Amino acid sequence: MKAIGLYKAASVETNGLFAQAELETPQATGHDILVRVKGVAVNPVDFKVRQGKADDGTFKILGWDAAGVVEAVGDDVTLFQPGDEVWYAGDVTRSGSNTQLQLVDERIVAKKPKSLGFADAAALPLTTITAWEALFDRMMINREDIAANANKTLLVIGGAGGVGSIAIQLGKLAGLRVIATASRPETIDWVKNLGADQVINHRNPLDEELKAIDIANVDYILCTSETDQYFDVMAEIIAPQGRIATITEAKDNHNVDLLKAKSASFAYEFMFTRSMFQTPDMIEQHKILATVAGLIDAGTLKNTANESFGPLTPESLRKAHALLETGKAIGKITFDGIPG
Repeated sequence: MKAIGLYKAASVETNGLFAQAELETPQATGHDILVRVKGVAVNPVDFKVRQGKADDGTFKILGWDAAGVVEAVGDDVTLFQPGDEVWYAGDVTRSGSNTQLQLVDERIVAKKPKSLGFADAAALPLTTITAWEALFDRMMINREDIAANANKTLLVIGGAGGVGSIAIQLGKLAGLRVIATASRPETIDWVKNLGADQVINHRNPLDEELKAIDIANVDYILCTSETDQYFDVMAEIIAPQGRIATITEAKDNHNVDLLKAKSASFAYEFMFTRSMFQTPDMIEQHKILATVAGLIDAGTLKNTANESFGPLTPESLRKAHALLETGKAIGKITFDGIPG
């Protein structure tokens, strides 16, 4: 089988950054299914793992968003059979999806939306699971209590990114008043089209931006951008007994006592936690993806694929990483599978 990966960490401008290799086809055992990958997408985790690649001469396959067709199943598999069309984000501790054939645990996979092609379907798994877990697991928003949520506000910092684009929609489905941050005309239009009730500019102090629309505090904050940049202002604008979740690392030490008087909570969301630690509730990601597939097919949720880079090749993958690293990508970048 063909796979695209890298042998050592390098800047995105490096010629020959990614290479294509011919590898042996893996065999499905246990809870694993073998998927023929038909579509993939890129996420910031891709370039972060690339930048941290050990210089040990090994061939590292990136990619944690895919859709494809099941080719074979392990002895313990009960959810799928060969021929099923599936989608998944995968496991960051295992080989990624930038390959023709990939092993993935059935418990973090679901049947893909019937209404989407493979590349479009690949745009959603990682960001959908991340946004879902952040809102409904980490911040414990009751997505079914629409009446109670109508009086509560969700601020999504970085609304036009992959996770923000899904979080806006999930927040609206739960009945929340959603405020998204965006700074460019095209990103403002994007978040409005996804259902954001109001838009503020994250290039300005967020407390001042909120005051300008007559909001002093928000009940929930999802930070998809720089935690270090926004921690203090999030502590300032979170409502008493409010909840904050972030998906980005903090390099600085922050004073969590800023949250004490408000009894506010702060949580990290890392969608690979369940697969990385093989948690007892690992199958929840299968359930999330199955639920979202139904919402997509019903037209309740919009796909967030925004740019297609065509077939997956070493050069098209390098260009996608370059765009992601600018921080200016809107929605998701997708590819068809590796040719041949």
